[in-house]
Amino acid sequence: MSRPKNQNYKGHGFSKGKEREQRALIRFKTTLMNTLMDVLRHRPGWVEVKDEGEWDFYWCDVSWLRENFDHTYMDEHVRICHFRNHYELTRKNYMVKNLKRFRKQLERDAGKLEAAKCDFFPKTFEMPCEYHLFVEEFRKNPGITWIMKPVARSQGKGIFLFRRLKDIMDWRKGTACKKFQGFEAQPSRYSISSSGGHDPRNSDDQRDEIPVENYVAQRYIENPYLIGGRKFDLRVYVLVMSYIPLRAWLYRDGFARFSNTRFTLNSIDDQYVHLTNVAVQKTSPDYHPKKGCKWMLQRFRQYLASRHGPEAVEALFRDMDNIFIKSLQSVQKVIISDKHCFELYGYDILIDQDLKPWLLEVNASPSLTASSQEDYELKTRLLQDTLHVVDMEARLTGREKRVGGFDLMWNDGPVSREEGAADLSGMGNSVTNTHLGCVNDRKKQLRQLFRSLQAQKKASS
Repeated sequence: MSRPKNQNYKGHGFSKGKEREQRALIRFKTTLMNTLMDVLRHRPGWVEVKDEGEWDFYWCDVSWLRENFDHTYMDEHVRICHFRNHYELTRKNYMVKNLKRFRKQLERDAGKLEAAKCDFFPKTFEMPCEYHLFVEEFRKNPGITWIMKPVARSQGKGIFLFRRLKDIMDWRKGTACKKFQGFEAQPSRYSISSSGGHDPRNSDDQRDEIPVENYVAQRYIENPYLIGGRKFDLRVYVLVMSYIPLRAWLYRDGFARFSNTRFTLNSIDDQYVHLTNVAVQKTSPDYHPKKGCKWMLQRFRQYLASRHGPEAVEALFRDMDNIFIKSLQSVQKVIISDKHCFELYGYDILIDQDLKPWLLEVNASPSLTASSQEDYELKTRLLQDTLHVVDMEARLTGREKRVGGFDLMWNDGPVSREEGAADLSGMGNSVTNTHLGCVNDRKKQLRQLFRSLQAQKKASS
């Protein structure tokens, strides 16, 4: 990016003649007052910049990006936490549109077998523009349950389940916005919503992205895998450092988010049965703040292995790897890749009774507010390791396959584990460099990594 002549442009990160490796401190900026701020303030050599001060690293929100990205000059080393049009993957309607297009492209280029690897999202229609297509599909399968979601809201707001066309007639007539605002203030029998308890700046996904509120109508997964009779979904973290070429890391830790109430399809109006969002569940009368409603992924993986055996669990987690890669590939050609940008995505995955994973959505701003001490520790580790991979300190060589809890899963192609080579035949037998839900001995790995890097630096000098 060349330096603009327009004096209205703001400049950040000017190195004033110093090489990147020689910078003694890194100036950071953020508006989020949660776990992220704690991590940034405790990072050695990092100093906080307030107001309009010059910064090297900015964990910005999507509204800042929308208003300022195109008018900001950034020096070579500067990094911000979103890609310019991240919403191609993280807004619900755009995600489905891109996945459908990518599936058609795969079918043309590689055949139906390869295209079938994209069958991991429920049948979805954008409303109101695909209303008539939805009605056609709805009438083919009478009696099944559908879920309506606003495309650009988070924390379960505005969501409702339905089985009759009559239930969405008001929405179609254009009175939905008023009705849904009323739903949030006072839930009706069709409403599943909650204002939640988080600071809105810390909430998941994209708020206020578009002036007119569109929805998606999605076939509801009626046979979710249950633990203790309760529904859950998985939150998994994927860090993308580049789209051209695609370079993506998968974090070992994550969690399963449980509902507080036993699952039943007899009560589609009960938010505590069907929505696993913490913002919803924490308003439940029997919610225990200390106990929370989360399992760490390591515990979840061990539970599945004890019930179904390690081979079935390996197959499930391999199918999840496929979801991460195919979803990123579906937007690879439309995301504006910029060397200053990275993105920490929060993937929401639902497992059904057949151990098939379904992609529910991808969040551009996964919540960094902790709901328990265990959650705080997980998010602290996640953010520390994100900063290690982003590498403002310029310590890495660029050849690393693991940094702390992050494993490099795609680097312009599949990345294999040390002990096995990646299978490029498309048969699905590759031993990929992913360890989701496995032991995260990150402290030991980081000590060895940075000791090795220091030794290499001394040897070369």
